[in-house]
Amino acid sequence: MRCSRRQRYQPGASAAVGERRHPGRTTGLPRRRRLSEGRPAPKGLSWPGRYPIIAAMNDTAQRPSFPDRLSVDPRSPHYVAAIFEFDVGIKLNGKEFNNVSEYCISEGWIKIPAGRALDRKGNPMMTKLKGQVEPFYR
Repeated sequence: MRCSRRQRYQPGASAAVGERRHPGRTTGLPRRRRLSEGRPAPKGLSWPGRYPIIAAMNDTAQRPSFPDRLSVDPRSPHYVAAIFEFDVGIKLNGKEFNNVSEYCISEGWIKIPAGRALDRKGNPMMTKLKGQVEPFYR
């Protein structure tokens, strides 16, 4: 026997009288899972592992000075590998951020990931925050 779509998704269509097939749901349509429900993180993302935090080697080594603009992405023209041999911190308006992916001192901004959203190439979507930027070695 064929039934219409409306009849097919009635809450108590095939369940016993007075109870639902899925408690808490009003229709038989599948619900969307949240990211936290057993789904692994997207490829290339493991927070905060995407952002290199490398412990300082020793205090006797000469530390390079910070450039005006720095990025943690090795493909960027603003990436400086020598700086990431040490543990680096960034302050914006006196507040320390540990997930900064890029900064510019002269223009006064930092870029941080905007939640877990990814662009079409799999990189995190970035949010630009403006203020006084202070890089430092920990």
